Amino acid sequence: MRTGSWMSATDARDQGRALREQVPHGTHERVRLPAQRQSVQQFLQACAVGRVPELLPLRHGRMSVDAFGFFRGSAGLMAHDLAQDPVTGLSAQICGDAHAANFGLYGGHGGHVVMDINDFDDTVVGPWEWDLKRLAASLVLAARVSGASQQVSHKAARHAARSYRRAFEHLAGLPFLESWMALGDEAAIENAQADALLDDFAAASDKAARNTGEKVAAKLTRRDDQGKWCFLREPPILSAVDDATRRHVLGGLAGYVGSLRESRQHLIARYRPCDVAMRVVGTGSVGMRVYVVLLQGNDREALILQVKQACPSALAPYLPVVTVAHEGARIVHGARLVQAETDLLLGWTDVDDRPYIVRQFRNRKGSIDPTQLPPGHLDDYGRLAGSLLARAHSRTMDPRMMAGYTEDGTEFDTAIANYALTYADQAERDHAEMVTLIRDGQIDSNASAAATQP
Repeated sequence: MRTGSWMSATDARDQGRALREQVPHGTHERVRLPAQRQSVQQFLQACAVGRVPELLPLRHGRMSVDAFGFFRGSAGLMAHDLAQDPVTGLSAQICGDAHAANFGLYGGHGGHVVMDINDFDDTVVGPWEWDLKRLAASLVLAARVSGASQQVSHKAARHAARSYRRAFEHLAGLPFLESWMALGDEAAIENAQADALLDDFAAASDKAARNTGEKVAAKLTRRDDQGKWCFLREPPILSAVDDATRRHVLGGLAGYVGSLRESRQHLIARYRPCDVAMRVVGTGSVGMRVYVVLLQGNDREALILQVKQACPSALAPYLPVVTVAHEGARIVHGARLVQAETDLLLGWTDVDDRPYIVRQFRNRKGSIDPTQLPPGHLDDYGRLAGSLLARAHSRTMDPRMMAGYTEDGTEFDTAIANYALTYADQAERDHAEMVTLIRDGQIDSNASAAATQP
């Protein structure tokens, strides 16, 4: 236990207020682009390094669908831009890619379904501002894709910022243990005043609860003529691997077991591996090596693990240098610090000398697509996401200090929303540039395969 770190609530709030003198709320409004900003083509070429070349056209196809899709795949490009902005100096374990589609539902340890940030590929210790600005800009883009008005998109971004600061005010007044245990369930919706989302949450939660390992296995697997249990092949989304890759992936499971907490090592040891396949997931992750492993449990019980390549955070080049011993461990430790509850079987390993994370695949997972929400629900989604982001940041950043910084924050809300509008314009220009590159044959795109994204 660290000693000497205790601070009174008054002192913590006063320190936050002092930061506002150095970085006023209105400072967050302006978008500052680097003088030597990467072109979209340069960015895409940099992203291609280390990825499976055959999958890059699929990644480009998914990013080119609309500006929101481009935004989902360009966390590194925005980090390059965000690095120009002034920050308060308050750091947290941030998601690194906190766009609106990276908040999802998953099963908690007690069988209930919670909603939280669910993607940590880019998690680092960094400025809280970067996560909040990325969330706000993504809400504007989601609104535009859905056909909502400028007023609706601005309101969603503004309400996300307001909910973020109000959540910090709420958490700052709670006993430490109580604020630490806050969950993203129906209570979080009520606290965020996102009542219009209750039906959306209930529908997504019911669907997630039914999305068990057995149900996923029934859809993705079969018994062959010899009775062997194996994955169905649906290239390019789900494809076979060669014998060498299969051996490497299964061999990596031994190291993975050692990364689990001790009681869970006994649990995973009860399963028998049956098959391995390569699976394409997401938008920004397309091109990374991602495998699924089918394991047999009690009789016909199925467990599917996802073994996903862990690349360096896209934000790392724009932050102070930190030595990372294992990129998979970075992701797992980040998730454990930030999420209210993490996947019971979340761990890390190496496969063929590359770092990976391992977790359950789609077990009791669900989502609310922000681009499909009616205009009247998008601001509620913004409030919920802003509240969840604050709870996540409060795990590693003193909520009392943030409450001091953001108090009387109407100007803060408006500044973040105005930033989001301006940056969404930039993202749309970047997306248009990518579409032009595809049209002119300068980058390859598989738009038809992109349409099959699950």
